[in-house]
Amino acid sequence: MSRYAAAKPYVLPESLAELGGPTTGSVTLPRHIDWGPPYIYDLADEADFRLMYERVIREAQTRNDLSAFLHATSLRQVWHDLFLPLPVRAAWEACFPELRESGTTTAAA
Repeated sequence: MSRYAAAKPYVLPESLAELGGPTTGSVTLPRHIDWGPPYIYDLADEADFRLMYERVIREAQTRNDLSAFLHATSLRQVWHDLFLPLPVRAAWEACFPELRESGTTTAAA
């Protein structure tokens, strides 16, 4: 694990219920979340969907960022498939134990 991932402060919602982001269509993330070349995420494409969730969870600066781009039900469905640094995964699962129990697959963190 990198020192950056271990030291970086991660934003968490107060409740998963506040996550009401889009579940269909296309999304372009703001520069402070996705600072690479501009990219349009197609939410119908499973890889794009997971990549967008990974970037938002890792790079969100406010709870508003999370609620604008993440959806609670969708997050529960893909949680175990997301490639996340261990500190951020541990923080989310400590606040929301239901994420540990959701889904049927296990992905490396």
